[in-house]
Amino acid sequence: MKPSQANRNLKSKPPRISAATRRLVTAYDVARAAGVSQSAVSRAFSPGTSISKLTLSKGEKASRELGYRPNAIARMLSTSRSHLVGVVIPPLDNPFYPALLEMLSAAFGRIGYRLLLFTSQSQQTFDPLLSEVLSSRVDALVMVAAAISSSFADECKQSGLPVVLLNRKTDSHNVSSVVGASEVGAETIARFLHAGAHRRYAFIAGSESSTSRDREAAFKKYLSQHDLKLHARVDGNYSFEQTRIVMRSLLSMKHRPDAIFCVNDHTALAAINVAKIEFGLEVGRVLSIVGVDDSEMAGWPIFDLTTYGQPIALMVEHVVESIRMQLAGKLKRTEVVVPGELVV
Repeated sequence: MKPSQANRNLKSKPPRISAATRRLVTAYDVARAAGVSQSAVSRAFSPGTSISKLTLSKGEKASRELGYRPNAIARMLSTSRSHLVGVVIPPLDNPFYPALLEMLSAAFGRIGYRLLLFTSQSQQTFDPLLSEVLSSRVDALVMVAAAISSSFADECKQSGLPVVLLNRKTDSHNVSSVVGASEVGAETIARFLHAGAHRRYAFIAGSESSTSRDREAAFKKYLSQHDLKLHARVDGNYSFEQTRIVMRSLLSMKHRPDAIFCVNDHTALAAINVAKIEFGLEVGRVLSIVGVDDSEMAGWPIFDLTTYGQPIALMVEHVVESIRMQLAGKLKRTEVVVPGELVV
């Protein structure tokens, strides 16, 4: 290789800086470059804090030029907060939950928090998961999973951790909750099916949770008030596969139901699959199937499910506000019921 070519190659390749020798840019470096205080730089990266537009502009400009990124661990040590919100959630095969998580993530992100997920299985006891949650240094907890016992929330609350139950509630007077209007929704569905002159009503329940219990009780109450009886009741356990099994048993009855109220859309979609594919029934004519949630999949033309919608965005808004107030020490307990509507 000629000397001139070697020189050109050396010029074209900048020297490598190892990770060991590279120094991280600190808030002090940014403050010095911007001509502002170090505390001003910290506030510039903390959502909701007050800082002048000029100081913010200087800090952001210097941060971009120096490639500064806030140190989450340092912030946690200085504020005694992790800026993490734990979410205990069931398996994500139900499309309602991914949509809910997406909205929770966006809403908490707007106030400077990120989510840490804890998934629960239907038969899981709460003790191991409780230890995991309390050792994770989350600042608050949102409980969505129906399988987790109410005492789990009480234990967290007693340890000083702000807790909100979402889409479920408890008889405890210590824990806040945000739920859809389960009783109103079930009564609305019962009225809708009654208007269709059905004769044999069935209910596919979930696990032993407040959500399933309240919907079933309201459905039965309406039937009783109109001299109607619940023809059959089975437990789908919020599981697609389990619902398929119990749906086969319903449709194999000598006098099978002609109207089925499913505890949620996930259950209803499983029921429709069995009715259409395995039994060749025309759902909507010889058999009515109704769910709850108004999930995106429920509106697909292949299903076109009648359902009682739950306004997820509004429910999430109430959850975030409850957590924010609890963190500020301004809220003891609230129980919010968010109304929905029948989507035919």
